[in-house]
Amino acid sequence: MEYDPIKKGLGNIFNKTPFLRILFYKLLDLLLLRSWHVHKELRRWTKARKKSVGLYYKTHILDAGAGFGQYTYYLSNINSSWNILSIDVKQEQVGDCNNFFRSIGKTSVLFKTDDLTTFKTEGCFDLVLCVDVMEHILEDELVFRNYYASMKEGSMLLISTPSDQGGSDVQGDSEESFIEEHVRDGYNIEDISNKLKAAGFTEVDARYSYGTPGKISWRLSMKYPILMLGISRLFYIILPFYYLITYPLCYFLNYLDTAIVQSTGSGLIVRAWK
Repeated sequence: MEYDPIKKGLGNIFNKTPFLRILFYKLLDLLLLRSWHVHKELRRWTKARKKSVGLYYKTHILDAGAGFGQYTYYLSNINSSWNILSIDVKQEQVGDCNNFFRSIGKTSVLFKTDDLTTFKTEGCFDLVLCVDVMEHILEDELVFRNYYASMKEGSMLLISTPSDQGGSDVQGDSEESFIEEHVRDGYNIEDISNKLKAAGFTEVDARYSYGTPGKISWRLSMKYPILMLGISRLFYIILPFYYLITYPLCYFLNYLDTAIVQSTGSGLIVRAWK
């Protein structure tokens, strides 16, 4: 199933005013389990950075494959002085994001249309964030080398991506990805760790996300609503009532998934240091 048109439709609905766009970001933060895991790691990184150099030390961040810009928004709210470059291949989306961030006065944020297979700026970034992007890129090893070259010594790369343990909701060789835009169904922990080390990263730490609680939550909060919207746009009307019933359970499941060390899972959270 191609869900980009559905994502674009939802984005258009919430892109009418800055207030609606911020509301959209808040809803994504609540609904998307990946946001829970990424925010947890960003808080961890922020705490370490504050301890080592101070929270207001000049900081440059790359949001690689920024999408709607919700993680850029989250980071910009941690510290308004941080310089954040957010790149994406979709020119229209980049333009919308630049207009939004200008409208709310966030002058230290810039969105740029670029390709991660060619983007590289030597020794610039203290943090590179890459959320659900690498599963869309065939030339992943090239992108890892570009990340490494673009980072400062001691900086961190944070990746969220599907694993090979049911990533993209694929349970066997005969099944197709729920999300057709993926070029791979998921990474093996050893495989992505080896690729990052081959790119030059000295230390890699990878853990599973989307364990049993997360898989149930993802189906309830994302898969089933997207399938319903794919059938009929009338489900836009039903959706708020659906979430009113299901979200308390999803909230609890998301909490469990982030609080418990998962022995396996359909997602990966990967940290790598230069």
